[in-house]
Amino acid sequence: RLRSAPVTVRFVTNTTKESKRDLLERLTGLGFDIAEHEIFTSLTAARNLLEQQQVRPLLLVDDKALPDFAGIGTDNPNAVVVGLAPEHFHYEMMNRAFR
Repeated sequence: RLRSAPVTVRFVTNTTKESKRDLLERLTGLGFDIAEHEIFTSLTAARNLLEQQQVRPLLLVDDKALPDFAGIGTDNPNAVVVGLAPEHFHYEMMNRAFR
C-alpha cells in the first residue's frame, strides 16, 4: 500500500556493522521490495556530514562498512568516525584516534 501511496518510502536503520549494499542484499533476500537509494543508515548520515564539513576521517568502523565511505579521503585525518567495530578498538588505534 505504501508503494501506491503518494509518499516517499525510506528504510532507516542505525546499523554501523554493514554497508548499505550488504543490507540491501539481506533485505531483498528476506523478500523486501527495496532499492538501495531507499535505505538511509547512520553511515549514510556520517558520510553526508563528512562531505558537508570537508573533513578527512579516521574510520573506526567494521571492514564490511568501509564501502559506504568509498571516495572519502582519509589521509592525514582530522576527524574520527566510530561505529561498531570491536576488532579496531585496541591501544594503537585508540591512540591514533585521540591524536
